Amino acid sequence: MDRFLGDLDQLWTLQNRPPLHHLTWDWWWWLVMLEGDEQTPHGKQLMVLWSTKDNPLVEVNGIEWKPSGRPGFDEEGGIAMEGMVAAWWFDGEKMLEPLVLTSTRIIVLGGNHSQWPHKKGGAVVAVTENELSMGLNGDENEFWLRLETEHDCFDLKMTPWNKPMSTARFASASYTKNMGYEILRLHGALCEGKIGAEEVQGTAYFQKVCVQAPSPPWFWGMLHFDDGSYLDWFIPHLSPTISAKNSLAWKKRDLSHWPLSKGGLFHDAEYQRTEIFTNLNIEHRQKNEDLPEFFVELENGRTSIKAHVCAVSRAKWNFNQPTRAGAWSHLTYNEYPLAIKSLIIENEFGVRTLKNWNTIHGNAEHSWGILH
Repeated sequence: MDRFLGDLDQLWTLQNRPPLHHLTWDWWWWLVMLEGDEQTPHGKQLMVLWSTKDNPLVEVNGIEWKPSGRPGFDEEGGIAMEGMVAAWWFDGEKMLEPLVLTSTRIIVLGGNHSQWPHKKGGAVVAVTENELSMGLNGDENEFWLRLETEHDCFDLKMTPWNKPMSTARFASASYTKNMGYEILRLHGALCEGKIGAEEVQGTAYFQKVCVQAPSPPWFWGMLHFDDGSYLDWFIPHLSPTISAKNSLAWKKRDLSHWPLSKGGLFHDAEYQRTEIFTNLNIEHRQKNEDLPEFFVELENGRTSIKAHVCAVSRAKWNFNQPTRAGAWSHLTYNEYPLAIKSLIIENEFGVRTLKNWNTIHGNAEHSWGILH
């Protein structure tokens, strides 16, 4: 595969639907999973996002973020906006959070802009003294991700992996009063580059998202397999934790959840097919004081998957947003680098387990509260 596929021009656009005050939230999000060593077989992970929100005030991890107005557009479609860049870095042993957390002006240019030197590709660039940028070259065969931080410099390149993984896939849903969401995803890409002087390699996942609705709590997770396979699961749900107002890792009312929808996806590289799941269940248990373990089951009548994954670290984002009559809404969004403890995949051809792969890396999310 010599280039990324799909509707990549959508990467450099915003406001495909009318924005909603207090609700519209746009972001570009990379999750990079790098190879570890004998002491850290679960690997290392980097998360970074560029974001803007249609709200005059949002508190992020105790820092006031005051986006001033909505994104502006020039006559060629270039975008300038007040936003925030946020990142964390897990070195295989310790979580550094935040690696980056700064409010800044952000510029977005695509291939149709005279200030962009190519007919294709584009970039998202923070207007900061240190470089905080991502982009796609004009041949659409390589993304870059560059972060100059106090901790280190991250200079990474992402190239196509295989067609199911490296084709940009768009999904959307519309609700009442212009509420809904849009998401453009690359399920996987190969990654290499440098962190400081150290050469690194691994894989990456990308999504560009616009959410225009209050988001209930959710479970989400994904795995990258070394043969080019991919697994994910997503269960937004109602739970007593929807009323949570802090980031305390375990609450007495965190006992049960009632799914609003269920979705899973498995790109099976060995059998060259993609499996869709709507029958899935997830159970989470307290592994220790801060970290959970997840038991995930997916089944579609032809293929069944059972996975036991454990969080090895935690990155958390605390959002507080004023609503009405002096009240505040809250969202805690947790991201967990994973260790894969067991895996069973069964279909008409037989059974596969962890022994069928040399490395599997993954990440899971769990949230509580609701931001509105």
